[in-house]
Amino acid sequence: MSLNQYSHEEIQKMPMIELASLLLAEERKSFHFKDLFNRLADLKGYTEKQKKNAIAQFYTDLNVEGRFLTVGENMWGLKRWYPVEKMDEEVNVAPKRKKKAKKKKDEDELDIVDEDIEILDDDLDIDLDYDAEELDEGFDDEVYDEDLDEAYDDEDETEDRK
Repeated sequence: MSLNQYSHEEIQKMPMIELASLLLAEERKSFHFKDLFNRLADLKGYTEKQKKNAIAQFYTDLNVEGRFLTVGENMWGLKRWYPVEKMDEEVNVAPKRKKKAKKKKDEDELDIVDEDIEILDDDLDIDLDYDAEELDEGFDDEVYDEDLDEAYDDEDETEDRK
């Protein structure tokens, strides 16, 4: 049934969700939500205040009502227009993210062997072979302990002053 067959009084009494179903069926195309809402509000003769009061309820009704389907980018159509088999293909129109190119892992670059260390050692003219005892040479435990004691003593004094 066409919207033209209804009187102004009948349109006034009809819920917006029913009008939306009739409008979409008559036009046979999907509408952006705002365009759909504005067309329906004009049919009902809403003022700006009435539009503000009705827009949230209409959006909720569209989402809850099983006859309607969003087809991407806030475009709405009738669910019966979209066969179940093709629904995922046509509905998901959102832009696809580009996948980052994966770096190829070159095994020769990732595997460091003893030969590589020797070559690096020769190139840099440094000795990369060390042990913990060599690191401890030149480290004076007593000086280090005294520095720590002084630091803690300073903290204790400042806390005592508070």
